[in-house]
Amino acid sequence: MGKLYIVPTPIGNLEDITLRAIRVLKEVDLILAEDTRTSSFLLKHYNIATRLSSHHKFNEHKTVERLADQMLGGDNIALISDAGTPSISDPGFLLTRTCLNMGVEVECLPGATAFVPALVNSGFPSDRFCFEGFLPQKKGRQKKIKELAGETRTMIFYESPYRLVKALEQFAEHFGPERNVSVSRELSKVFEENKRGTIAEVLLHFQSKVIKGEIVIVVEGKQADPRSHEPEEESE
Repeated sequence: MGKLYIVPTPIGNLEDITLRAIRVLKEVDLILAEDTRTSSFLLKHYNIATRLSSHHKFNEHKTVERLADQMLGGDNIALISDAGTPSISDPGFLLTRTCLNMGVEVECLPGATAFVPALVNSGFPSDRFCFEGFLPQKKGRQKKIKELAGETRTMIFYESPYRLVKALEQFAEHFGPERNVSVSRELSKVFEENKRGTIAEVLLHFQSKVIKGEIVIVVEGKQADPRSHEPEEESE
C-alpha cells in the first residue's frame, strides 16, 4: 500500500524547505500541486523530476477517491500547495480525510507555515492563540468580527492585500482603534515588512502606500479591565 505525504513548501525564500521534503518529492510516484506552474519553479530549482498533477479546490471533490485508490494500489503521492503547509487555508483537508477514511496512511512533514513567524514577530502572547484564516469576503464578515471582539487570545488572520485596509478599518470599529496589531507582509522575501502599533497607527501606515504580497494580521486579544481587579472597599 502507498502513502499520502503532506509536504510543506517555502512561503517565499526557496531555501526554506527541509532536506527530507526534497527527498520525499524526488521519491514519490506523483506530486499533487495547487498550481503546477507555480510549483514547477520550486521543483526545477531542486532538480525534482517527479510527475506533477493539478489538485485544487475546483477539482478535488471529483478526484480524491480516485487518488486514494491509487495509493491503496501502491502509489506514493505527495501533496503540496503554492506556499506553506497544505490544508492550512489551502486545499488538502478533503484528500487527507478521504485517505484516512479509506485506510490510506497519511504523513505530514513539518515545515513552513506563514502564521508562525508572523505570530512570533508580533511580540503578542503566543502560548494561547486562535487561527481564523481568511475572514468571509462578504456574507458573515461583520458578524464574525463582532463575535471576536471579546476574544482574549491572540488572533491570527490571513488577508488579501486588496482587503487589508478594509479589514483594519473593521477591526478599528469593532475591536477599538487602540487595540494593538501586527501586520506581516512578504514574509521571508526581499521586501519583508512587519508593521506593529495600534490599529489606528497601522491603518494610517497602509492607507498611504500600495500594498502587495501575502498578508498575515496578528491582533492582540482583549485585555482585562484593570479596574475589575481592584479590591472592593470594605464597608464600615
